[in-house]
Amino acid sequence: MASVKFDGVSKTFQKDILAVADFNLDVEDGEFLVLVGPSGCGKSTTLRILAGLEEPTTGHVFIGETDVTDAKPQDRDIAMVFQNYALYPHMSVYDNISFSLRMKKMPRNEIERYVEEAASILGINDYIDRKPRELSGGQRQRVALGRAIVRHPAVFLFDEPLSNLDAKLRVQMRNELSRLHTRLAATMIYVTHDQAEAMTLGDRIVVLRDGNIQQVATPLELYDYPANSFVAGFIGSPAMNFLPVILENGKLAVGDTAIPAPEWDGVPSGEYIFGVRPEDIHHDDESDLAGEVEVIETLGNEKIVYMSFADRQFAARCGPRVDASPEHPFRFTIDMQRGHLFDENGLRVRTDR
Repeated sequence: MASVKFDGVSKTFQKDILAVADFNLDVEDGEFLVLVGPSGCGKSTTLRILAGLEEPTTGHVFIGETDVTDAKPQDRDIAMVFQNYALYPHMSVYDNISFSLRMKKMPRNEIERYVEEAASILGINDYIDRKPRELSGGQRQRVALGRAIVRHPAVFLFDEPLSNLDAKLRVQMRNELSRLHTRLAATMIYVTHDQAEAMTLGDRIVVLRDGNIQQVATPLELYDYPANSFVAGFIGSPAMNFLPVILENGKLAVGDTAIPAPEWDGVPSGEYIFGVRPEDIHHDDESDLAGEVEVIETLGNEKIVYMSFADRQFAARCGPRVDASPEHPFRFTIDMQRGHLFDENGLRVRTDR
């Protein structure tokens, strides 16, 4: 396995379309790194630059100690798993998995051993003689993974590999990918737009927006200490609630409502955006804070209450037995210690000094 380094990588397409801007990142040997962000943020372009499928406009890419910026894809010792599986329909599972080994003219007994090992890891031994059309989506994705595993690459690359699967299969395949990473101790770089995939899979997560890195951190650090309002709103479902506020005299003024603020040492008075996650809003019939209920999502183990508060939509994650209805105001308290302040540029203001 190997480490990966992006050194000042950028990519500009025709008509001065900037896809990736000054991308600097070190990926440790054996790390599972996830690139996440909305469509068009540059995550797939970054992966394709690493794979050698796109040339960077500026910068260098290293795999291990080797500068592979100008190397051909086949010379980079990487294996890539795509969204559309990219299996040969006329070949059996065995032939699909072994194709790259046969192209290298490896001895037959070694090919059989590698394929058997990969099939055993992925639990597809029973499908080894089938054609792709005879497999389910999850089984096809396992075959695509098997084709990558047998190559024993320095780096595994995944480009939204679970997007074509239904919700239940996505959860199952996420678990299998996590187990695979643990078993192989391999360097893996994974691209997705799904923040749930990013949070459950990544050792570290890179959040991208318009080709720029917004934050690189562990899943919990991203969730608890977002660098800016974009990261705060992108990570978490339902998204973080935001309110324009004025901090003055130890209180947050939200329209005509004043909410006592914690003792935030060193934070000057002024206008901010206050952010709080839905799970930090608690139902309380005695509270003076109240919103007009608009939508209630009953999910069995919890309820998500969407309400109008201070002319903004506010979401609260509640227990399944909480009594909420559009006929009555939803009264609540806010765990202010879990709240965040963002300045006029969207940057999080440190309140934990």
